[in-house]
Amino acid sequence: MLRLKIFLMGLATLFAGIAWAADADYRLGAGDVIRISVFQNPDLTTEARVSESGNITFPLVGSVRVGGNTVQLAEHMIAARLKDGGYVLKPQVTILPLQLRSAQVAVLGHVNRPGRFALETVTNRLSEMVAAAGGVAQDGADVVVLLGTRNGQAYRREIDLPLLFRKGDLSMDEVLQGGDVIYVDRAANFYIYGEVQRPGAFRLERDMTVMQALATGGGTTARGTVKGLHIHRRDEIGRVTVIEPRMNDPLRPDDVIFVQESLF
Repeated sequence: MLRLKIFLMGLATLFAGIAWAADADYRLGAGDVIRISVFQNPDLTTEARVSESGNITFPLVGSVRVGGNTVQLAEHMIAARLKDGGYVLKPQVTILPLQLRSAQVAVLGHVNRPGRFALETVTNRLSEMVAAAGGVAQDGADVVVLLGTRNGQAYRREIDLPLLFRKGDLSMDEVLQGGDVIYVDRAANFYIYGEVQRPGAFRLERDMTVMQALATGGGTTARGTVKGLHIHRRDEIGRVTVIEPRMNDPLRPDDVIFVQESLF
């Protein structure tokens, strides 16, 4: 978990140096900072912040209302103003969003600083937002859930963070959109009691076996024995089954292990 948190905190720095194409469908809003350039007219290049009323000021044409419009539409609007005013014959306008203060993402659940966070660019990724929320908490799960809307449809995806970092596959590290929700559930636990050194509830690690769980509980006491060790396991409908596992059998979430006292 510690290495995972360190990786998350450093990942934003890694992505900061990568250039990405802006999303032409992003809708501009108050507080967004954009860079506007006109092909073969470098003197018109301008950085502007969208006002609360949705306006920006651009050389030659003055105030332009871009708030609520897509990047692509805003480009066309400025180009039309330049052409209609006779300033540029065939203007080719490009808008690059630099800071997206109007777009926010919620990071909820078992993170260190849950809350709402602004998307700074159109290419902010899930790992960056988890890092902004202080990383996954000690009791947080490895798999996070992303909820949002894509192409007008409800969208849900589960992202396995350790797998993402081991593979280094950016396609797993989703580019976020305004209104997305990242939820980190509580990590699964198992329970061990009876004749063990440290009875109680413990985090269920990935692919954990009965033997590893027993070691996590400190092993058996002087009176304890693994003979007759059994697990209380609840199924999908809530029915509890008692099983006698082998030491290398995998555990499941919420398994309860009971270690009996030796008769001799």
